[in-house]
Amino acid sequence: MKPSSDVVMLVGRVLLAALFILAGINKAMGAEGTIGFIASKGLPLPEVVYGLTVLLELGGGILLLIGYQARLMGLAFALFCVAAALVFHPSLSDPSLLKNLALAGGFLYVFAHGAGALSVDAKQGRA
Repeated sequence: MKPSSDVVMLVGRVLLAALFILAGINKAMGAEGTIGFIASKGLPLPEVVYGLTVLLELGGGILLLIGYQARLMGLAFALFCVAAALVFHPSLSDPSLLKNLALAGGFLYVFAHGAGALSVDAKQGRA
């Protein structure tokens, strides 16, 4: 791959990761409100869903940022975004529905193509 493509892949990963790292921090600082919102949607075990969400957003976001296990993180975030769109934003009039589906598309691209040359995965021969 061309060096310019490697930089573009890095920038894309950074932008995707930043959104979820910041969201994870916000959720971690507001557990009660987030758990209440999850419960309001009728999901079972809202505390567990909350914990898994924060773990994915923070931990998975950091892994994506550094490009470690990027394909796995791409798939995990794609599934998460589709689930979030359908459960929390099911109305076509809710812009977050399409935003989450578009993010899922970006994450599927990461799943298909990996992290690129500027990543931990590449250094370990997995890019």
